[in-house]
Amino acid sequence: MLGATVLGTMANNIISVPLNTIAEDLDRPVASTVLAVSAFIIVLAVAIPVAGWVGDRLGRRRVLLAALLLMVVGQALASLAPGLELLIAARAVQGLACSAIPPMVMGMLVTFFPGQRLRVMGAWAAANGAGQALGPPIGGLIADAAGWRSIFVLMCVLSLVAFVAVARSVPSAPGHRERFDLPGALLLSSGMTLLLVAVTSVSLPGARLALIGGLAAIGLVLLLLFVAVSARNPHAMLPPHLLFETRFLRSSLAAFVQMFMLGTALVAVPLHLTGPLHMSSWHAGLLFFQLPVVMVLLAPWVGRAAARWSPRLILRIGLLTLVVGGALAGVVGEEADGTWATWLISAVLLVLGAGMALVQTPAAAGATRSPAGGRGAALGAFSMLRFSGSAAGTAWVAIGYHHGLLALFLFAAAVVTIGLAVTFVGPDPHDDPASAEPAY
Repeated sequence: MLGATVLGTMANNIISVPLNTIAEDLDRPVASTVLAVSAFIIVLAVAIPVAGWVGDRLGRRRVLLAALLLMVVGQALASLAPGLELLIAARAVQGLACSAIPPMVMGMLVTFFPGQRLRVMGAWAAANGAGQALGPPIGGLIADAAGWRSIFVLMCVLSLVAFVAVARSVPSAPGHRERFDLPGALLLSSGMTLLLVAVTSVSLPGARLALIGGLAAIGLVLLLLFVAVSARNPHAMLPPHLLFETRFLRSSLAAFVQMFMLGTALVAVPLHLTGPLHMSSWHAGLLFFQLPVVMVLLAPWVGRAAARWSPRLILRIGLLTLVVGGALAGVVGEEADGTWATWLISAVLLVLGAGMALVQTPAAAGATRSPAGGRGAALGAFSMLRFSGSAAGTAWVAIGYHHGLLALFLFAAAVVTIGLAVTFVGPDPHDDPASAEPAY
């Protein structure tokens, strides 16, 4: 299960380093090529809640296996794509496949290991960090050595290996019959699609701001209708009162702003390294490797620290660390050059990696411990917000990259500051006397 998590995370970020190479090979501007990243994240974010519900109904193991087979198809299509448009479509297929991985894996982990949420979410966070660590350098190395299309060939093979491993080692997780909330699913999916497409489209050449604003407004209206309709539906896929419960809301917003910062760094830093600093894709990937490695190394300790002290405290320290790291990234990226640039950027990536680790584990554990945590659709909504943050961060780079790293990262730090402030809003959940785990 954790291997599938590593694979899904790699599928998201493995082309972030060779974006310049892909743009040159397809003779398209970098701002357009970023859509190959955005398409994956948008489809993944939109489809996750429905994928979570499908897993509850059909069985999480069965849905995970189907997702891995679809991943094989998406990777194969990307390796053969003759132009950017078909590459974007193939990346959308990959995003659809990956939409099932987070809610299936998170749901099975808390089902198979009850009472150990902090520990298993620490392992899940480490798997996410491993995927973040492996994707950029592997993508850069393969692009330099064998061409960017070979990246998707490798991912196709790894998807087949993951399918076999899950089929042979993961116990069956039977589903249960539920009435399908068609109005809720349509309103949520269409609203999120329009909103994310609007955000992503701002950077496109010739984009009409009036049209984009209209799409965003319609998307927001549809999401408000989703809340209103779901509140009246006794069989709602995502009952609003569960989504707005303090623990789930804090955890989800913290995950959103963390992924916004990660999405910004994941695209902006490699572009800066391979562009103005003239590094090779391999060298840039290796340098960026430090951020997710710190996430992997700290994840087990973060789980223990959250259990010993307070998950809320660890979450807030992590968000504050991201604010500081984002501000430093902007200043260092704007001012540093030469050999010092490499060392300073390396130090900043370590700070950002520590912040990511301190947020990821308590946020995921808090979501699974909330009243909504037993529902696949709710875990999907948590993951939807995570990846929406990544999509928004990626889109922000496409919009603001020409303004420089200082503006990019100061804005990202401001977004994280909002998430930090929200952790102090509303009543704190009380400890459950029947649980050995602290409340969030």
